[in-house]
Amino acid sequence: MRDPAHTPVVIGVGDLRSGRAGLPADPREPLDLILEATRAALADTGAADLASRIDTVRAVKTASWSYDDLPGLLAERIGATPEHTSTSPIGGHWPAALLDRIAHDIAAGTSSVALLVGGEAQASVTNALKAGTDPSALGWVTAPGGPPAFDPDDLGSAAMQRAGMVAPTRVYPLFENRFSSRLGHSREKSIEWSAELYGKFSAIAADNPASWNPDARTSEDIRTVGPKNRAVTDPYPLLMNAMPFVDQAAAVVVTSLATARELGVADERILYVWGGAGATEPADVLSRADLDRSAALADALRRLLDRADLRASDFDIIDAYSCFPVVPKLLVEHLGLPRDTVPTVTGGHSFFGGPLNSYTLHSIVAIARRLRVDGELALVHGNGGYLTYQHVVALGCAPHTDGYIGDPEPVLMPASATEVAVDYSGEVEIITATAEFGRDGDPSIGFLIGATPDGRRVAGHTDAAGARVLAAGADIIGTSVHIVDRGGSLTVTPTTS
Repeated sequence: MRDPAHTPVVIGVGDLRSGRAGLPADPREPLDLILEATRAALADTGAADLASRIDTVRAVKTASWSYDDLPGLLAERIGATPEHTSTSPIGGHWPAALLDRIAHDIAAGTSSVALLVGGEAQASVTNALKAGTDPSALGWVTAPGGPPAFDPDDLGSAAMQRAGMVAPTRVYPLFENRFSSRLGHSREKSIEWSAELYGKFSAIAADNPASWNPDARTSEDIRTVGPKNRAVTDPYPLLMNAMPFVDQAAAVVVTSLATARELGVADERILYVWGGAGATEPADVLSRADLDRSAALADALRRLLDRADLRASDFDIIDAYSCFPVVPKLLVEHLGLPRDTVPTVTGGHSFFGGPLNSYTLHSIVAIARRLRVDGELALVHGNGGYLTYQHVVALGCAPHTDGYIGDPEPVLMPASATEVAVDYSGEVEIITATAEFGRDGDPSIGFLIGATPDGRRVAGHTDAAGARVLAAGADIIGTSVHIVDRGGSLTVTPTTS
């Protein structure tokens, strides 16, 4: 029989935006936004004097402003004295992973009332700096805290940096084009699926009061390149890219079922955290055997479904991380669901907003609100790095028969044994490729990962001439070109058939 003292439940949620796309509000510090979201989540529980009982505060790292002790600063402002506090590293998977960790701790009896928070004010930071104002002059916390530090290692491995593959806008299209090629999709078919999917995401975002860009966009709006939707990196125009310049925050209150009942939380507000699973790919994208799938995502999903004795079709609600279209596409494919599945109740990074590491926390809020009125079982998905970190969590309106069934510790996936060829000259078969566009709309730099005739892997970046060759995306995967590699800079010449 399940022990209510060891059954983790979500009892309160809150999220918000300050301003919106095209209508910025006065600058607000992330801590201020997080405090407002926290107070909303505490009020959402319907319980009085709950802050004084919080024993755990887990914070998702804020990237737009640096805090040495965000949980401590927040606890002081709400009158909490938590025994356990932590701030995550960078990564969009952390809200799901931390929810799983909190649920694990409640199931283990080491916590009974926990707060999970996150927020960003990149719009405020950007607007203040454009106006010539240092946010510190606005009274933002600087001790402990201050402007964020930058770690070059967050960009990617040495091999990726040599190849110029050092930003999400450059790497995720490589996954998209390889994935599309495996499915037999042309570049045009890839764009069509992405635009249709994101059009449906936009419609959902339009109904979410915390959305940064609630103006509904059609699939035609999303796919059509123009002055307000410029080409970024093939095959993604701007409206298929995450929007990180937002001011948004979210908070979730998790307790044991026994505590929820003691506090008098209404049954219809209680949601059960069944548990989750996580997995991690090698940080070096170039060392992964397959670039058309996510071994980590497949493993995390398999382990969660096995532990919960579920099928993918059992979920009423699925909310995917969606920094770029390939991520929700992969989730749908790895779950074996129809390709017209719309895996969000939040609205997606491009339209709801992409508050860096905290997006999936807003997903948890949206899922909780939806489950309270419609549905029985939900899956929330978080993704970090370059499809590097994956975590999935199941939440239900009723408890699992075995109580908490999760495992918050991620499984490490092996790197491939593929040898890398450096400064290679000769013919290669294109494994995947993409082209980045300048503000003038022309291809400016290309990126290629290829295989030599003896099976070694080649990676690098090209000039504008090479970019024009590689801008065909999925349509040229599997074809051959001649390259000359000089320190990661490639000269690309089409081969004659």
